[in-house]
Amino acid sequence: MATKNIAFVSTPKAPHFVGDGFRVHNFIPSGDGLSMERMSPFIMLDYNSKYNFPPSEIPKGVGVHPHRGFETVTIAYKGKVAHHDSAGGDGIISEGDVQWMTAASGVLHKEYHEEEFSKTGGIFQMVQLWVNLPAKDKMTAPKYQGITNDQISKYQLPDNAGIIEIIAGNYKGVTGAASTFTPVNLQNAKLNKGGKADFSFPANYNTALLVIEGSIKVNDTQLVPTDHFVLFENKGEDFTVEALENAIVLVLSGEPIKEPIFAHGPFVMNTREEIIQAFDDVNLGKFGYLED
Repeated sequence: MATKNIAFVSTPKAPHFVGDGFRVHNFIPSGDGLSMERMSPFIMLDYNSKYNFPPSEIPKGVGVHPHRGFETVTIAYKGKVAHHDSAGGDGIISEGDVQWMTAASGVLHKEYHEEEFSKTGGIFQMVQLWVNLPAKDKMTAPKYQGITNDQISKYQLPDNAGIIEIIAGNYKGVTGAASTFTPVNLQNAKLNKGGKADFSFPANYNTALLVIEGSIKVNDTQLVPTDHFVLFENKGEDFTVEALENAIVLVLSGEPIKEPIFAHGPFVMNTREEIIQAFDDVNLGKFGYLED
């Protein structure tokens, strides 16, 4: 198998707030060439790097808003988030947990700092990823997967190198807990200092890393610091990640969905007409009801 080399490393852009509860660096889509088409099926990635929120009696977050045509995946590294949607999905994600919401035909949802976390405040660190759906699945029924850390499959690396948490996809024969509509690999590599892990994905899959904690060396050559994003070339299959200090690395690799993308705000469809229909359907109450 051939080595999968790095195309480029993206530095975190200036952060901005989503609502008042998420202070994020946007990596996808961005002016670095990380367009929705280039990164498909991953069409948005916001990273809330470590940020200390002060105590608040009123939970900070994002109020009721609609989605259609894709899935939202929230991975909690520090802090807690409460989620509610108009299809009946709800839950609290704590450190190490994942929320996988399939908006598909349309939901209203809201997400806030969990009540007790809000009252005490503290370090908050999250990733929110949008995963596109193929045209044939965009209007399927919404669903919700609340995946606690003890439900996430884990692969123990040899020589005390660390563990791989398989949220979705497969790592060395271990399958992730999340169900997906297209081939998606989403993994947390939690590596001890000096620990090394090897990965292999098809050459045509769009593959990337986000360094959540620590610093790493990729393919024994490229140093990548905390909070930086690595995009790989669509050539070769194999690469290695070595932790220069204790590290957490989010690994993303998925088969691109080769269909037109027409995105506007909270909707990601295939045509302009479908976006107009989404706005009409929200206004007609077809996304259900959710109290703010």
